[in-house]
Amino acid sequence: MEARMLLADKSIVVTGGNSGIGKAIVLAAAAEGANVVVDYRMHPEYTAEVLAAAARAGGRAIGVEADVSRTEDLHRIIQTAVQNFGRLDVLVSNAGIETRTSLLETSEADFDKVLAVNLKSAFFGAQFAAQQFMAQGSGGLIVTISSTHEDWSMPGNIAYCVSKGGAKMLTRTAGVELGSLGIRFVNVAPGAVSTPINAVTEMDPELLRRLNGAIPLGRIGQAAEIADVVVFLASAKAGYLNATTVTVDGGLSQSSVGL
Repeated sequence: MEARMLLADKSIVVTGGNSGIGKAIVLAAAAEGANVVVDYRMHPEYTAEVLAAAARAGGRAIGVEADVSRTEDLHRIIQTAVQNFGRLDVLVSNAGIETRTSLLETSEADFDKVLAVNLKSAFFGAQFAAQQFMAQGSGGLIVTISSTHEDWSMPGNIAYCVSKGGAKMLTRTAGVELGSLGIRFVNVAPGAVSTPINAVTEMDPELLRRLNGAIPLGRIGQAAEIADVVVFLASAKAGYLNATTVTVDGGLSQSSVGL
């Protein structure tokens, strides 16, 4: 008997879904039978490639150009899933930015931008998704792609760390508030992953050697490895996980080897 795909017919929204970890999540979900809304801010040509790849993988996907720092755009993204796929089952708040600046260097504009994209969007995306779950009379899942830096300080990138610490508490508190309604919240906290944001490190042999040396598994992670965790969380196999973080970093955050 043919095995049923893990996410067959589930409706999933992935913000920042046309590159990096977001792209990997879209493709992994599509391969497990999901219908996916791919939010993006730039590079529509990347989105077209992702949509075609999702179709080849066996799922359905549509793109939505939207700015997740704007609540009206977040609401539109959620409603796009409902209008096209009939419902919403999972929101993956993946979109994120950083400034790589310290406390003394970060401008008000920098701070506001990072918090709006990384935390405000996760907060109000969760609110709109939860309202939709309740309107459907069903539970649902909200995944935030956080970072090991929700717990582990990263001097020189303070606004990013603050935003990820906020995502951790959003997940823990909202999961407690809404768990009785069957609405689950889980953070996924990647460590160093091979994405465009780490391209400079990967192109420098010495920087890459130092990074790999600090990771107990001895290598940088791959976006597909993060995506596989998200697919598991979105499946029935993870139905008892709530109000917590799943750290996917090869042991980096527990290592005593400094970077």
